[in-house]
Amino acid sequence: MTRLQQRLGALRSAGRKALVPFITAGDPSLAATVPVMHALAEAGADVIELGVAFSDPMADGPVIQRSSERALLRGAGLRYVLDCVRSFRERDEATPVVLMGYLNPVEIRGVATFAADAAEAGVDGVLLVDLPPEEADEYRAAFRHHSLALISLASPTTPQARLERLCAQADGYLYYVSFAGVTGADRLDVSDAGQRLQQLRSLGPAPVFAGFGIRDAVSARAMAEHADGVVVGSALVSALAGSVDADEAATRAAAFLRPLRMALDSPAVVAA
Repeated sequence: MTRLQQRLGALRSAGRKALVPFITAGDPSLAATVPVMHALAEAGADVIELGVAFSDPMADGPVIQRSSERALLRGAGLRYVLDCVRSFRERDEATPVVLMGYLNPVEIRGVATFAADAAEAGVDGVLLVDLPPEEADEYRAAFRHHSLALISLASPTTPQARLERLCAQADGYLYYVSFAGVTGADRLDVSDAGQRLQQLRSLGPAPVFAGFGIRDAVSARAMAEHADGVVVGSALVSALAGSVDADEAATRAAAFLRPLRMALDSPAVVAA
């Protein structure tokens, strides 16, 4: 059983909702990434999504676009990201790490080489925003060979036939984009998203995590009543922006995440 499977199984057995923070590797500084990862794990993160900076992050809003730009200017390429995971694993062997990014850096390295390198570094899963499920077989096979989960995305505009395919093939968890648009937008409709989340949870065994529009403890708690977990990205990236050093960034990360952890662990949410 993989590290990610163990964590998801433990959450299911305990009836707890998953809390998945996203940060961009290399922002707010190269030195801050690993300390922030540790701070998030200690503050209650169940899985950490580590963003691989890309020059054309088409699914991301202004906050994460600017974060990626800053990281790239500092030299936060794929090698740096994998080195961060290796360093994180020196102290934390339990918390799953999922890389989130785009196809281009993987294709440049080659999918087989990328999968081997990611697994060796201690990565547990990969979410490639621009990989269509119809073209994912080669990636899925390479990743499974190295016990990496290929995390799938679904959205409100995903056709029913594709939804069923995604749910049947889902590795690890299914990431549901709560509304059509880019990350960081502030127009979350919990009622509308909740109906689709309930449907997705009935289509397959993989847990369904909701992202986009989760900004604080209130929105995290509201969405977790319909999902198996929540992903928070832009609001956290904004909270870290401008940190003067790694210690400050880690302190900000923990302070941001703790209220969300407490909200998800409230009795009303755990029972949902």
